Amino acid sequence: MQLVIISGRSGSGKSIALQALEDLGYYAIDNLPAMLLGSLVDELKGAESPRSSIAVSIDARNLPQALQRFPSLLEEVRSRGIDCQVIYLTTDARILLERYSATRRRHPLTRDSHMTLAEAIDSEEQALAEIRDLADLVIDTSRLSVHELRGRISDQVARHRAEQLTLTIESFGFKRGVPLDADIVFDARCLPNPYWDPRLRSATGRDPDIIAFLEGYPIVAEMLDDILGWVERWLPAYRASHRSYLTVAIGCTGGQHRSVYLAERLAARLAEHHPNVRLRHRELGIHDTLARRSGGAEEAPDGQGKQGN
Repeated sequence: MQLVIISGRSGSGKSIALQALEDLGYYAIDNLPAMLLGSLVDELKGAESPRSSIAVSIDARNLPQALQRFPSLLEEVRSRGIDCQVIYLTTDARILLERYSATRRRHPLTRDSHMTLAEAIDSEEQALAEIRDLADLVIDTSRLSVHELRGRISDQVARHRAEQLTLTIESFGFKRGVPLDADIVFDARCLPNPYWDPRLRSATGRDPDIIAFLEGYPIVAEMLDDILGWVERWLPAYRASHRSYLTVAIGCTGGQHRSVYLAERLAARLAEHHPNVRLRHRELGIHDTLARRSGGAEEAPDGQGKQGN
């Protein structure tokens, strides 16, 4: 039996994620009281037609004591041999404020209290801290469309196999903030910057001119080798800790040149020896392509936007 627990901030896309799993054949339950998690598993395992795939959402509408007991409840379920994934969706607080203001919806925690919207968003994050800390996968939905979120859920969650670690290499720009779902972050802003050459400014780290520029500096290759060595050194430890997902993020100023180049090369070299390596370029709008073992990644879809570095 596979059990997927969806949690996270209100307004971050939990309903969309749950619906995506339901469309894929999961038995889906919204807003399940955490205390009933074990009972639900027992009931469905003992049914005449047992369910093999279940998805539930658990959010801040639970009683506080139930959320505090979540770690022990999760451990109890896993002790029964259930393949259980905890997926936590989060969104930048400023974007949540904009979403609620635009839709004029009420935040669940403001309905029976005198909290402001900003206070409710902050209080909810604190209430769900135990779940986030135990999450197998954190998805930052701040800049994901509905279609992209459904794709992430289908690809990373529904197709995930037990005991297999999915390694994602992500490029990003520091000027738009560190990805909320990054587990490990490397800073490439000390490397030579192609942005200052007007002829290279509109290109990306996937383009031959940028590749030639960066490969002309030994320091770039040295950083790539150091990052690769660090990841290779510690990846077995992450696997041994039963991690299901690991995201390594590489950032430069705008997320267009240096970080893209390094992410491409790192993903390709890791894919030579490790299964299930994925590549993501946040600022280019390229999400979760499979890293090619021969080097490089899949071509970007036509019409991808380009942003300054």
